[in-house]
Amino acid sequence: MNKFDRQSSSADIQALPDDIAEELSRLPSEVLSVDDAPSLAPPAPLSQDEVRTIVISLMLTMFLAALDQTIVATALPTIGRQFHDVSNLSWVITAYLLASTAVAPVFGTLSDIYGRRVMIIISLSLFVAGSVLCAIAPSMPMLILARGLQGLGGGGIMPVVQTVISDIVSPRERGQYQAYFSSVWMVGGILGPVIGGVFAEHLHWSMIFWINLPLAAAAIAMLLPKMKKIPVFHRKRKVDWLGGVLLMASAVVFMLVLTWGGTRYPWLSPTVLAMVGGAVALAVTFVWHARRADEPFLPLKLLTGSVAPFAMTAGGCGLGAITGLTVQLPLYYESVYHLSASEAGLALIPLAAVSTCGAAIAGRTMARAKHYKRVAIIGTSWAALCGLGLTVTTLPLWGLLTLMAAFALGLGTTFPVCVVSLQNSVARPQVGTITGAMNFFRSLMSSFTVAAFAAILLIALGADVPLAGEHHAAGAVVIPADDMRHAFRYVFGAATALMTTAALCLIMMEERPLAGPSVTQQVEMAE
Repeated sequence: MNKFDRQSSSADIQALPDDIAEELSRLPSEVLSVDDAPSLAPPAPLSQDEVRTIVISLMLTMFLAALDQTIVATALPTIGRQFHDVSNLSWVITAYLLASTAVAPVFGTLSDIYGRRVMIIISLSLFVAGSVLCAIAPSMPMLILARGLQGLGGGGIMPVVQTVISDIVSPRERGQYQAYFSSVWMVGGILGPVIGGVFAEHLHWSMIFWINLPLAAAAIAMLLPKMKKIPVFHRKRKVDWLGGVLLMASAVVFMLVLTWGGTRYPWLSPTVLAMVGGAVALAVTFVWHARRADEPFLPLKLLTGSVAPFAMTAGGCGLGAITGLTVQLPLYYESVYHLSASEAGLALIPLAAVSTCGAAIAGRTMARAKHYKRVAIIGTSWAALCGLGLTVTTLPLWGLLTLMAAFALGLGTTFPVCVVSLQNSVARPQVGTITGAMNFFRSLMSSFTVAAFAAILLIALGADVPLAGEHHAAGAVVIPADDMRHAFRYVFGAATALMTTAALCLIMMEERPLAGPSVTQQVEMAE
């Protein structure tokens, strides 16, 4: 394959529309090839009203995926009682997470091959079909299988939505929109347990799945009429199905290790060790295959360079820290501050809500500042300092919540900067692939962090204690407040280490110019 030669093609670049010419001129030669070049046709015009309609429909679509990651949790006891099966309840959540994590890179790559419109329709259709089957499931095994199908659709929604945004909004403006989607994700995660509990207690647990139908219908009705006008950047090519299967299989086995390790099986048990070996073998086979395939499912060159590895690591550390703390903090609030389960849930709001404020600040800064990554460097460094404060001090509840909010403010700045930097570093026909890979690694990092924080607590407490809010169960071990404070210092220390790593990665990440008009140019064009 002949590489794109900038010098010999400078005249051709100048002949292109300004935004595409700028994008081509800033791409490194090792990333862009002739076959990968973006479409030379000028993008279809989209009015501000059309962009607004597309964004609203995409936000509603993402809200569906965010809601169904948490909405089932509070309804699990009711579901278990109806089916007379509590031993398999955890699989109702695990099946969704396994499926959604495994298919994220698949939908991202396929959107670069077959187009965004096809993949958003498929992902929403799978999600709706899974929701219907969940609602009418006659038994626990059928519900678990249906949740897996729903997860296939939910896992495709996130990367495709983020890729569509990249098609209609320039990189300079994109950070603001990524902040909107971060807020939608957080709101969905917070409202999920509340809505699930209300439906299970006052209506019927199946309503947590039926509610997806009108929401999905509204999203499709708003989105599909406008999709025809979205610029087309995908490129038809042969699909490396073997590479996709190897990648998904390794992800599923690795996720099972993180789910079962330390709970169902000891970490050093033969079962867990065999699964670790299987996951590593599958991953090595995937890498071996990707290096030899003409058009690999996930080109490894996209994951190298001066942007991708640092942006993915920083974003994964940020999401891992907030996910791990969200799962384990209710235990801390209930044991140390003697809050009820509902009060502990409300105490999580500052962590989730303020992080979206940090994302909004970073997004607006990206639209204005030339050195856009500085806001994320400052934010992650500030979060690391706040995490250090949580580690070395003992605070009253109001002080803890205040410092936790300050931590979340800095943490939130990582998300738009990392997403936009990644998408800005590749050619347009590869945006879906890199976005799917990003979501894939973030999900793995979140699962790893949750398992790591749980392992830290178990080691520090020196007892086989139930975690994640399950310690009120009959016969559970009551943990003294001082012991819990001591144990959580290691958790806060781990979160501090994650944010320090994120800050270092952002410092090392190359800051490439963002295509698109600045705020001043936007105002001049509007006038």
